[in-house]
Amino acid sequence: MGSVSANDRITIRGARTHNLKGINVDIPHNALTVVSGVSGSGKSSLAFDTVYAEGQRRYVESLSAYARQFLERIEKPDVDFMDGLAPAIAIKQKNQTRNPRSTVATATEIYDYLRLLYARCGTVTCLHCGGVVRHDTVDEIVTSVLALPEATRVYALFPIVRREVKLEALQGPAAPLVAETITAPKKAAKKTAKVSEKDSSAAAMNLTDSLKERLGELRRRGYNRLWQADSVSDGGKIVEFSTPESLLELDFGAAETRPIYVLVDRLALSPEIRARLVDAIETGYREAGEIVLRTVPREEMEATRLLRYSSAFECSSCHRAYREPEPRLFSFNNPFGACPRCQGFGNTIDFDPNLIIPNRSKTLDEGAIDPWTKPKYRAWHGEMKRATKAEGIPSDVPWFDLTEAQQRFIEDGQGSWPGVRGFFAELERKKYKLHVRVFLSKYRGYATCPDCRGQRLRAEARAVLLDGKNICEVCALTITETQEFLESLTLSPSQQEVAGKVLEEVRQRVRFLQQVGLEYLTLDRLSSTLSGGESQRIQLAASLGSRLVGALYVLDEPSIGLHTRDTAKLITIMKELRDLGNTILVVEHDPDVIRAADYLLDLGPGAGELGGNLLAAGTVDEVSENPASLTGRYLSGGASIAVPKHRFEPGREKLVLRGARIHNLRGVDVEIPLGLLCCVTGVSGSGKSTMVHQVLYRALMQALGQDEGGEREIANLYRELSGSQYLNDVVLVDQSPIGRTPRSNPVTYIKAFDAIRELFAAQPDARRKNLTAGSFSFNVPGGRCDVCEGDGTVTVEMQFLADIELPCEECNGTRYKASILEVKYKSKNIHEVLGMTVREALVHFAGHPKIVDKLAVLDEVGLGYVRLGQSATTLSGGEAQRVKLAQHLAAARAGSSGGAAGVRGEAKRAASRILYILDEPTTGLHFEDVAKLLAAFHKLIDGGGSLLVIEHNLDVIKCADWVIDMGPEGGAGGGQIVATGTPEEIARVKESHTGYWLGPVLEGGLQRKREVA
Repeated sequence: MGSVSANDRITIRGARTHNLKGINVDIPHNALTVVSGVSGSGKSSLAFDTVYAEGQRRYVESLSAYARQFLERIEKPDVDFMDGLAPAIAIKQKNQTRNPRSTVATATEIYDYLRLLYARCGTVTCLHCGGVVRHDTVDEIVTSVLALPEATRVYALFPIVRREVKLEALQGPAAPLVAETITAPKKAAKKTAKVSEKDSSAAAMNLTDSLKERLGELRRRGYNRLWQADSVSDGGKIVEFSTPESLLELDFGAAETRPIYVLVDRLALSPEIRARLVDAIETGYREAGEIVLRTVPREEMEATRLLRYSSAFECSSCHRAYREPEPRLFSFNNPFGACPRCQGFGNTIDFDPNLIIPNRSKTLDEGAIDPWTKPKYRAWHGEMKRATKAEGIPSDVPWFDLTEAQQRFIEDGQGSWPGVRGFFAELERKKYKLHVRVFLSKYRGYATCPDCRGQRLRAEARAVLLDGKNICEVCALTITETQEFLESLTLSPSQQEVAGKVLEEVRQRVRFLQQVGLEYLTLDRLSSTLSGGESQRIQLAASLGSRLVGALYVLDEPSIGLHTRDTAKLITIMKELRDLGNTILVVEHDPDVIRAADYLLDLGPGAGELGGNLLAAGTVDEVSENPASLTGRYLSGGASIAVPKHRFEPGREKLVLRGARIHNLRGVDVEIPLGLLCCVTGVSGSGKSTMVHQVLYRALMQALGQDEGGEREIANLYRELSGSQYLNDVVLVDQSPIGRTPRSNPVTYIKAFDAIRELFAAQPDARRKNLTAGSFSFNVPGGRCDVCEGDGTVTVEMQFLADIELPCEECNGTRYKASILEVKYKSKNIHEVLGMTVREALVHFAGHPKIVDKLAVLDEVGLGYVRLGQSATTLSGGEAQRVKLAQHLAAARAGSSGGAAGVRGEAKRAASRILYILDEPTTGLHFEDVAKLLAAFHKLIDGGGSLLVIEHNLDVIKCADWVIDMGPEGGAGGGQIVATGTPEEIARVKESHTGYWLGPVLEGGLQRKREVA
């Protein structure tokens, strides 16, 4: 760092946060700095709990005392000195969005710009006739009129009475079309009729008086000519109304069919009369809000044309007036734009199609429509067959193979055929019968809103089009398709002036999403369904879109869930963020991201108490040559994970899944061999999680009698599953939290705390006080603190602010009563034991196999640095997954350890009938920790288990026995099996993106070099 001046770096001296050992670090400004090291070495403690936390604390301290009282108080990190900090922004890998209204488009501000774009440039179509709704501007009228043949004679007219513009009412839920009327008794009918005649006569008189007044006003203002169409010929007559008697020539009684106009001007079209034409149009707009231009034929055979233009925002065909679109009309979070029926959620409690058609692989003949298979309603089945035959819809084709229009005909009906909805509407009228209510309840659930079809917006918003698509249809496109749509979109010169910059902003933000490898997502995808890695990359793209300068971005493994092919895109976007003038600090394990760093910090050498030291700092080449750096040895090739010499070969036991069909899977058939390590690979969005989690896992759960989701729903996901007889159980080891309360922690999850509590209860002090194992539990009353009930903190409710958690004053955060803390084992009480790391506890409890055996598996899966009592809510997704893996590893080990060989063999056979499904277990793991994880995998396989792992890490893939590669692309371009076989066989498949990057790794070399902008 000698070449970096003091003003160009973040200077940290004496950092001791968590396990950091008073390290001194310099981080250069306007550079991409990567922090690497084994799991638990202190990377996050340095990047997030020291650098970012101090940046946030200083920001809050800079605010006024009034503003600070509304913000969370941030404690000062344990550091001696820190200087050169920029405003800090942290982008973590946890997806904390649970709002059902938040989507990819809203999270990236793309939707805000799209709303503005549609409000300013969209073409409004009429809800009744489909005509274009628009203003007729003076310039557009002049251009279209002067396009007529030169010397064409034209009358410029406007109606004598200004037409009242009535806006179309916003469409809401179905309501009675005819308003209620109050009728008089029959005896008073004649009297009422007479009153009506008088009223109408008076109205007619008032109309005549008002017309006279209007004509007098027009005459005083200089308009002396009136024109009315002739009742016989195609012409008309001009009347000078210099005196009232001259008006007798006009037929006011026929004004409804032959309107009376004021003649503004008579023109012979030529370029020279442009000013007169403009003046006539403006006059008509000013006096009546419209102008009528009538051509006057020079010859008898020539046809007359009537051109009507209006200043109102109305349909050009049926002249219905509408409100002009504004951005709030396109917001499903605003009542003005949200669908009135579903209130912008896209679904309602209605008749659920998945319950009505439970098995979509059935044909209509086989009884796909479940209600019509019941004897009482069998007649509807026959009626449907007659209707579909007349319409030409095949009844011997599976439901999911019917076109959308054919399915819509059966569901919604048409003409005399009422459809499924008509059937339920008829039953709704018989709800007074108990058995009908019971029958209807079987088919109710959350269903797509029938009014907006899940598009969330009201009809008026969906009627605004841009290049033939409404805003909902654009949001339903993938990022790639959206980019193509926006690039092909061309604006007129006037639109370009109004919304050119808006369109450019949308294009730029969509391009950023493409660059971070999220091209397979749709803009209307709910934020709550995104993985942690996807959520982080969306925040990264949004940050780049904000174009901030001079900020410090702290990123937490942004490459999670990203295929090796797409890592280059991620590196490019981070470098673009750096080139804007920002400082990027990244906690990362991916070798490509590490090699792309301008500056590298390596922490270690071990995890927990064995870590927290700065092993090496400098450029990637400098760290690679440093013998003290473990990361450097892997980067230089001095250390590596070896390719296995022998692989397990697939046997006769295998799972066969046929016809998987959901999301982008289109009838996929796949074979999964059992008794070995099988990896499912493919680019992001290729359908890996969909096939493994949503189809295979749920199908196995159903086959093994452990179904939670209902047989009807699962039947739609696949056609056939075989091989489940080889399994006794299937275990999904995902990245969901192991607990949602502060009391849940790793040691309770793996059941090691029971043995620890029993050990403390056996101590002399405990026996003297008659304490039991339950007394050392913070989940039940007895030994736990009565004030905080074992939480260690108390929540103070603030009336208008967020609740505040403070350490319990009674127990000082220890969770236990003072009498419990007096009991010690090897000079440590129960609270101090919970504060130990796993590795420290292994030493402390040496000689107690019941405790050590369970804690050892946590160390084996790379969690030796985790503290026993660490709250489950603070664990990352990868850590939570490895805690679950440790629990299953401990269970498999317990089953395989027995006295007699026969017992061991039986236990092994039981273990062999378990399929473990893991989703990216290398999340957050260093090269060294990946090797430990692979050793844990082999122990499960040696115990007879089967592993199915979704993975992007090439070190895991090259060590797999069998690989199933999906793709070839993400989203609509994926959902297929590209190749299956050993890693060597996959590497030889040209169509496989995974194979392309896997080849060099199998040969023992480094990964392919990539060009990064």
